[in-house]
Amino acid sequence: MRDIINEIVVSMSRNKLRTALTGFAVAWGIFMLIFLLGAGNGLINAQVNNMKGYLANSMVVYGGFTTMPYDGLESGRRVNLTDRDIDVTGRGFTENIDMVGAVISQGGQTVTFGKEYVNVTIDGVYPGNILINKREMLVGRFINDIDMAERRKVMVISEEHAKELVPRAPHTLAGKYVRCGGLVYRIVGIYKSDAMWHSTSAFVPFTTLRTVYDKGSSAGNIEFSFHGLATQADNECFEDAYKARLNKLHRAAPEDNSAIWIGNRYISNMQMNNGISMMRTALWIVGLLTLLSGVVGVSNIMLITVKERRREFGIRKAIGATPWQILRLIIVESVVVTTFFGYIGMVCGVAANEILNATIGNMVIDAGIFKMLVFLDPTVGLDVCVEATLVMIAAGTVAGLIPARKAARIRPIEALRAE
Repeated sequence: MRDIINEIVVSMSRNKLRTALTGFAVAWGIFMLIFLLGAGNGLINAQVNNMKGYLANSMVVYGGFTTMPYDGLESGRRVNLTDRDIDVTGRGFTENIDMVGAVISQGGQTVTFGKEYVNVTIDGVYPGNILINKREMLVGRFINDIDMAERRKVMVISEEHAKELVPRAPHTLAGKYVRCGGLVYRIVGIYKSDAMWHSTSAFVPFTTLRTVYDKGSSAGNIEFSFHGLATQADNECFEDAYKARLNKLHRAAPEDNSAIWIGNRYISNMQMNNGISMMRTALWIVGLLTLLSGVVGVSNIMLITVKERRREFGIRKAIGATPWQILRLIIVESVVVTTFFGYIGMVCGVAANEILNATIGNMVIDAGIFKMLVFLDPTVGLDVCVEATLVMIAAGTVAGLIPARKAARIRPIEALRAE
């Protein structure tokens, strides 16, 4: 084996340009596969992270505008959700709906603590809001049923706002009293800030906000969790029935899809997962085609090698070399070239992904009212890198097999005559 390696080294040193071009094709194939998978993972990880901010099997219902006349009323009417809609949601669809709540907001509020202050949006919510939107409590608790029943003046604030009110020890704000809109609220909890829109909100009981700001029977937006709707067809059927029921309450045409809007997070989740699967498949196809170009390059170079060394192989067979020895020489050379340069490509691909991660690995788009993560952890697992390199080595072996068999079949007299 040592003699074979020495022969391969000598052959490569005599044909530096040919070896360099072959090695570049192999290294580039591995590099592009790893780099593309890493960049794709960055986009996928960001979307998956954004989806973690809410319960997948949940919906949010908004009031819209009617688009057709009905029951003697003109089109273009504003539909405002009320307590009746909350009651119908909870009582009329018990076979699918589990937990019902609502969110009503009052923007442009100032929360003060001592000399410090912060501008927030006050959201009146039900206790289940923390489960539907998956907020993480750092200190204290969230709004509970007793707060709702007694219309308590309690507030849950974000960690970001707590740091502005108490810069040195934000978590000590829990249990303290703050002022907002001329009233005093007790901070009962601090939740973890994230890149989603609700980090700008402070939460109070739904009933408290409606009373303080005289919202009457307005429900704002309704939110609920559900079960038993596994397919897109099931969800569409449910949405049609739900909209028709609420449209009837507001004297809107049953088929008017603009009177009530539904944000179905389950469908969004399904579409996102389908998109992620398509993206992964596309990345692998592009990467494997790039690898294939490297394999073709190795095969072509090996064919040229066989042609150039035809006389040498003829002499070897004339002095006793067996076809297997010729075959092994070509295959080993193909494997060595593929392995060496494939490893270089793998290292370069991993390094490029690490640089990408260090520079834009946590890219966030700030739209003012919300922030969205668009790029996160653009890296590839070591197992994928090793597997890709092994695939390239195996493909390189197969690529060298055809020219190797051609070399093994050379007849000494034909080789010498051709020279």
